Amino acid sequence: MIRFYYNLSPNPMKVALCLEELGLPYEPVPVDTRKGDQFDAAYAAVNPNAKVPAIVDGETTVFDSNAILLYLAEKTGQFLPPQNGAARGEMLSWLMFVATGIGPFSGQCVHFRHFAPKDAGAYALDRYVYEARRHWDVLDTHLEGRSFMVGDAYSIVDMAAWGWARMVPFVLGEDAFAGLPNVKRLLDTINARPAAQRAKALKGRHAFKAEMDDEARANMFRFIKPAA
Repeated sequence: MIRFYYNLSPNPMKVALCLEELGLPYEPVPVDTRKGDQFDAAYAAVNPNAKVPAIVDGETTVFDSNAILLYLAEKTGQFLPPQNGAARGEMLSWLMFVATGIGPFSGQCVHFRHFAPKDAGAYALDRYVYEARRHWDVLDTHLEGRSFMVGDAYSIVDMAAWGWARMVPFVLGEDAFAGLPNVKRLLDTINARPAAQRAKALKGRHAFKAEMDDEARANMFRFIKPAA
Protein backbone atom coordinates (compact mmCIF):
# COMPACT_ATOMS: atom_id res chain seq x y z
CA MET A 1 0.00 0.00 0.00
CA ILE A 2 1.21 3.50 -0.81
CA ARG A 3 2.10 5.67 2.16
CA PHE A 4 1.00 9.24 1.40
CA TYR A 5 2.55 11.97 3.52
CA TYR A 6 0.28 14.98 3.39
CA ASN A 7 -1.44 17.97 4.85
CA LEU A 8 -4.36 19.97 3.40
CA SER A 9 -2.35 22.51 1.40
CA PRO A 10 -2.57 22.70 -2.42
CA ASN A 11 0.30 20.41 -3.38
CA PRO A 12 -0.69 17.42 -1.22
CA MET A 13 -4.33 17.83 -2.22
CA LYS A 14 -3.56 17.44 -5.93
CA VAL A 15 -1.89 14.11 -5.09
CA ALA A 16 -4.87 13.08 -2.97
CA LEU A 17 -7.10 13.76 -5.96
CA CYS A 18 -4.87 11.68 -8.23
CA LEU A 19 -4.79 8.74 -5.80
CA GLU A 20 -8.57 8.82 -5.56
CA GLU A 21 -9.04 9.09 -9.31
CA LEU A 22 -6.75 6.11 -9.85
CA GLY A 23 -8.42 4.07 -7.13
CA LEU A 24 -5.07 3.15 -5.63
CA PRO A 25 -5.08 1.98 -2.00
CA TYR A 26 -3.11 4.35 0.18
CA GLU A 27 -2.44 5.17 3.81
CA PRO A 28 -2.60 8.92 4.53
CA VAL A 29 0.15 9.93 6.94
CA PRO A 30 -0.34 13.45 8.38
CA VAL A 31 2.61 15.83 8.48
CA ASP A 32 1.64 18.89 10.49
CA THR A 33 3.96 21.58 9.18
CA ARG A 34 2.73 24.16 11.70
CA LYS A 35 3.96 21.84 14.46
CA GLY A 36 7.26 21.15 12.67
CA ASP A 37 6.62 17.49 11.77
CA GLN A 38 8.40 18.04 8.45
CA PHE A 39 11.72 18.38 10.28
CA ASP A 40 11.53 15.02 12.04
CA ALA A 41 14.46 12.78 11.14
CA ALA A 42 12.14 10.00 9.98
CA TYR A 43 10.42 12.30 7.51
CA ALA A 44 13.70 13.84 6.37
CA ALA A 45 14.66 10.34 5.24
CA VAL A 46 11.60 10.40 2.97
CA ASN A 47 11.93 13.98 1.73
CA PRO A 48 15.20 15.74 2.52
CA ASN A 49 13.60 19.02 1.41
CA ALA A 50 11.22 18.89 4.42
CA LYS A 51 8.12 19.61 2.35
CA VAL A 52 4.87 17.77 1.70
CA PRO A 53 3.73 15.75 -0.13
CA ALA A 54 5.76 12.59 -0.54
CA ILE A 55 4.85 8.98 -1.20
CA VAL A 56 6.50 5.65 -0.48
CA ASP A 57 5.37 2.93 -2.86
CA GLY A 58 7.17 -0.26 -1.91
CA GLU A 59 10.84 0.45 -2.51
CA THR A 60 10.13 3.64 -4.45
CA THR A 61 10.05 7.06 -2.78
CA VAL A 62 8.84 10.11 -4.68
CA PHE A 63 8.62 13.69 -3.44
CA ASP A 64 7.40 16.90 -5.12
CA SER A 65 3.74 16.84 -6.03
CA ASN A 66 4.12 17.05 -9.80
CA ALA A 67 6.71 14.29 -9.84
CA ILE A 68 4.28 12.16 -7.84
CA LEU A 69 1.45 12.84 -10.30
CA LEU A 70 3.63 11.79 -13.21
CA TYR A 71 4.89 8.69 -11.36
CA LEU A 72 1.37 7.54 -10.47
CA ALA A 73 0.01 8.18 -13.95
CA GLU A 74 2.87 6.26 -15.56
CA LYS A 75 2.55 3.46 -13.01
CA THR A 76 -1.10 2.92 -13.94
CA GLY A 77 -1.15 4.13 -17.56
CA GLN A 78 -4.05 6.47 -16.78
CA PHE A 79 -4.70 10.19 -17.25
CA LEU A 80 -1.84 10.54 -19.72
CA PRO A 81 -1.82 11.17 -23.49
CA PRO A 82 -0.05 8.59 -25.68
CA GLN A 83 3.73 8.38 -25.28
CA ASN A 84 4.35 9.25 -28.94
CA GLY A 85 2.42 12.30 -30.01
CA ALA A 86 2.08 16.05 -29.77
CA ALA A 87 -0.23 15.83 -26.76
CA ARG A 88 2.51 14.23 -24.67
CA GLY A 89 4.79 17.21 -25.13
CA GLU A 90 1.90 19.57 -24.41
CA MET A 91 1.06 17.66 -21.25
CA LEU A 92 4.64 17.82 -19.97
CA SER A 93 4.90 21.52 -20.78
CA TRP A 94 1.74 22.46 -18.90
CA LEU A 95 2.56 20.15 -15.99
CA MET A 96 5.90 21.93 -15.59
CA PHE A 97 4.15 25.30 -16.00
CA VAL A 98 2.09 24.46 -12.92
CA ALA A 99 5.16 23.11 -11.13
CA THR A 100 7.48 26.05 -11.79
CA GLY A 101 5.01 28.90 -12.25
CA ILE A 102 1.52 28.54 -10.83
CA GLY A 103 2.58 26.85 -7.60
CA PRO A 104 5.68 28.85 -6.61
CA PHE A 105 4.34 32.27 -7.54
CA SER A 106 0.95 31.60 -5.96
CA GLY A 107 2.68 30.36 -2.81
CA GLN A 108 4.92 33.41 -2.57
CA CYS A 109 1.94 35.68 -3.27
CA VAL A 110 0.11 34.07 -0.34
CA HIS A 111 3.16 34.48 1.87
CA PHE A 112 3.67 38.18 1.18
CA ARG A 113 -0.05 39.02 1.21
CA HIS A 114 -0.94 37.16 4.38
CA PHE A 115 2.05 36.08 6.46
CA ALA A 116 5.18 38.17 5.82
CA PRO A 117 6.30 40.73 8.42
CA LYS A 118 4.79 44.14 7.83
CA ASP A 119 8.24 45.58 7.11
CA ALA A 120 8.87 43.09 4.27
CA GLY A 121 8.33 45.88 1.76
CA ALA A 122 5.91 46.67 -1.03
CA TYR A 123 8.24 45.61 -3.85
CA ALA A 124 8.17 41.89 -2.97
CA LEU A 125 4.40 41.94 -2.52
CA ASP A 126 3.80 43.76 -5.81
CA ARG A 127 6.12 41.42 -7.71
CA TYR A 128 4.51 38.22 -6.47
CA VAL A 129 0.97 39.48 -6.87
CA TYR A 130 1.81 40.50 -10.45
CA GLU A 131 3.51 37.22 -11.32
CA ALA A 132 0.84 35.07 -9.70
CA ARG A 133 -1.86 36.94 -11.60
CA ARG A 134 0.11 36.73 -14.85
CA HIS A 135 0.50 32.97 -14.56
CA TRP A 136 -3.19 32.46 -13.80
CA ASP A 137 -4.06 34.66 -16.78
CA VAL A 138 -1.92 32.47 -19.03
CA LEU A 139 -3.71 29.38 -17.78
CA ASP A 140 -7.15 31.00 -18.15
CA THR A 141 -6.38 32.08 -21.71
CA HIS A 142 -5.23 28.56 -22.59
CA LEU A 143 -8.51 27.13 -21.27
CA GLU A 144 -10.65 29.37 -23.45
CA GLY A 145 -12.77 27.05 -25.58
CA ARG A 146 -11.24 23.95 -23.99
CA SER A 147 -12.81 21.49 -21.59
CA PHE A 148 -9.46 20.49 -20.10
CA MET A 149 -5.83 21.58 -20.20
CA VAL A 150 -4.63 19.06 -22.81
CA GLY A 151 -6.90 18.05 -25.66
CA ASP A 152 -10.35 16.81 -24.75
CA ALA A 153 -9.28 14.47 -21.96
CA TYR A 154 -9.02 15.00 -18.21
CA SER A 155 -5.41 14.45 -17.18
CA ILE A 156 -2.90 14.91 -14.39
CA VAL A 157 -2.39 18.50 -15.59
CA ASP A 158 -5.96 19.31 -14.60
CA MET A 159 -5.37 17.66 -11.23
CA ALA A 160 -2.23 19.75 -10.75
CA ALA A 161 -4.11 22.94 -11.58
CA TRP A 162 -7.04 21.97 -9.32
CA GLY A 163 -4.83 21.83 -6.23
CA TRP A 164 -4.02 25.53 -6.55
CA ALA A 165 -7.22 26.71 -8.26
CA ARG A 166 -9.12 25.95 -5.07
CA MET A 167 -7.02 28.67 -3.41
CA VAL A 168 -7.33 31.42 -6.04
CA PRO A 169 -9.43 33.75 -3.84
CA PHE A 170 -6.86 33.42 -1.03
CA VAL A 171 -4.01 33.98 -3.50
CA LEU A 172 -5.39 36.92 -5.48
CA GLY A 173 -8.43 38.17 -3.59
CA GLU A 174 -12.10 37.27 -3.21
CA ASP A 175 -13.05 38.71 -6.61
CA ALA A 176 -10.25 36.99 -8.54
CA PHE A 177 -12.47 34.42 -10.26
CA ALA A 178 -14.38 37.23 -11.98
CA GLY A 179 -11.32 37.65 -14.19
CA LEU A 180 -10.58 33.94 -14.49
CA PRO A 181 -13.84 32.41 -15.75
CA ASN A 182 -12.21 29.46 -17.49
CA VAL A 183 -10.18 28.51 -14.42
CA LYS A 184 -13.37 28.69 -12.37
CA ARG A 185 -15.17 26.46 -14.87
CA LEU A 186 -12.38 23.87 -14.68
CA LEU A 187 -12.43 24.02 -10.89
CA ASP A 188 -16.19 23.48 -10.78
CA THR A 189 -15.95 20.59 -13.23
CA ILE A 190 -13.34 18.79 -11.13
CA ASN A 191 -15.07 19.59 -7.83
CA ALA A 192 -18.13 17.74 -9.13
CA ARG A 193 -16.16 14.52 -9.60
CA PRO A 194 -16.58 11.87 -6.88
CA ALA A 195 -12.81 11.53 -6.54
CA ALA A 196 -12.53 15.22 -5.67
CA GLN A 197 -15.18 14.81 -3.00
CA ARG A 198 -13.26 11.90 -1.51
CA ALA A 199 -9.98 13.83 -1.62
CA LYS A 200 -11.53 16.80 0.18
CA ALA A 201 -12.94 14.41 2.80
CA LEU A 202 -9.35 13.88 4.00
CA LYS A 203 -9.95 17.06 5.99
CA GLY A 204 -11.86 14.96 8.48
CA ARG A 205 -9.27 12.19 8.83
CA HIS A 206 -6.70 14.04 10.94
CA ALA A 207 -6.64 17.24 12.96
CA PHE A 208 -3.99 19.74 11.89
CA LYS A 209 -2.91 22.77 13.87
CA ALA A 210 -5.10 25.68 12.74
CA GLU A 211 -3.48 28.60 14.55
CA MET A 212 -0.82 30.65 12.77
CA ASP A 213 0.91 31.54 16.03
CA ASP A 214 4.59 32.05 16.82
CA GLU A 215 5.22 28.29 16.89
CA ALA A 216 3.65 27.86 13.47
CA ARG A 217 5.54 30.82 11.99
CA ALA A 218 8.83 29.50 13.34
CA ASN A 219 8.19 26.09 11.80
CA MET A 220 6.84 27.26 8.45
CA PHE A 221 8.98 30.37 7.92
CA ARG A 222 12.15 29.54 9.77
CA PHE A 223 13.92 32.77 8.92
CA ILE A 224 11.20 34.68 10.83
CA LYS A 225 12.01 34.54 14.52
CA PRO A 226 9.13 34.30 17.01
CA ALA A 227 8.34 37.40 19.02
CA ALA A 228 10.38 37.67 22.23
